[in-house]
Amino acid sequence: MTEYPPQAKVLKKSYTNMTPEITILAIESSCDDTSAAVISNGYVLSNLIANQAIHKTYGGVVPELASRAHQANIVPVVHQALTVAGKRVDEISAVAFTRGPGLLGSLLVGTSFAKGFALVRNIPLIEVNHLRAHVMSHFAMEHGRENRVPGFPFLCLLVSGGHTQLIVMRDHSTMDLLGNTIDDAAGEAFDKCAKVMGLPYPGGPVIDRLAAEGNPDAFTFAKPRIQGLNFSFSGLKTSFLYFLRDRVAEDPDFISENLNDLAASLQRTIIEILIGKLVRASKETGICEIGIAGGVSANSGLRLAAGSEAQRWGWNLFLPEFRYTTDNAAMIGITAYYKYLRQEFTDHSITPLARIDF
Repeated sequence: MTEYPPQAKVLKKSYTNMTPEITILAIESSCDDTSAAVISNGYVLSNLIANQAIHKTYGGVVPELASRAHQANIVPVVHQALTVAGKRVDEISAVAFTRGPGLLGSLLVGTSFAKGFALVRNIPLIEVNHLRAHVMSHFAMEHGRENRVPGFPFLCLLVSGGHTQLIVMRDHSTMDLLGNTIDDAAGEAFDKCAKVMGLPYPGGPVIDRLAAEGNPDAFTFAKPRIQGLNFSFSGLKTSFLYFLRDRVAEDPDFISENLNDLAASLQRTIIEILIGKLVRASKETGICEIGIAGGVSANSGLRLAAGSEAQRWGWNLFLPEFRYTTDNAAMIGITAYYKYLRQEFTDHSITPLARIDF
């Protein structure tokens, strides 16, 4: 089997059709959502997402089903993104795509489409790291509204179903990883604990809704003691599982009778772990430009807790719009826009990677 290097070859060459207006078509297909966006000079003109509801039946994403759905969705989603943006195919300056991390079959669909589009139009191809794109979502601007963007250095908590990281941005291209999860991610803890309670997939948003009606101090669960700025959530999942096992053995209706309180207590525990590390990172770095990104950044409890800490510590807090929290092509396009300015293009030998370093 051929092994490909973790970094793509960067091409810095001239293209005859480069214009002062930089318009990028972006493709995101790392998991189960097919998304296309059009970015012009750093502004989001369109951001379309086709969801795959079929995975709810299985309680999680089925990779083979996801890749097949991407093949069916990608052409109409791209067409709609261009239509909403009011852009023609010949007005696109470059094509950006998610290289990884993600499901390999899903990534292949987006990568192949981007290569074909760029080849036919003879325009640059830009590969984007999915995790870095989540952080860059804070720089997505839109016409007709006040756009707040962070200054540098910028400290960001990236929290999603697959990753929990603390990152410092020095500029639009330089990011330093301060802390990472050593096992499970926060989003995975939400989803797995929700599944144990019999809640539908994805469980995180369901827990968020139930928690609003519950008592966050009703139950106590184990918190990991991890040195430094790293995270761990496997112990919390185990603690939650054993707690329910023992209570259900005593009362078979325990979960249904305490569902809101269980959700609120679990959510409080996860948020305390996340916010505790974020506060520590801010103190250690002296950075007060703070943001949260990734799917879990849509959690209402996390947003409230971050806002409270921002007032306490004098942070300049940035929370992305809800449409930029989940996987979306706009964040890919924004990242690609700044790579375009540096003329960081890739060649057509590039391949997607299921695992890729931050």
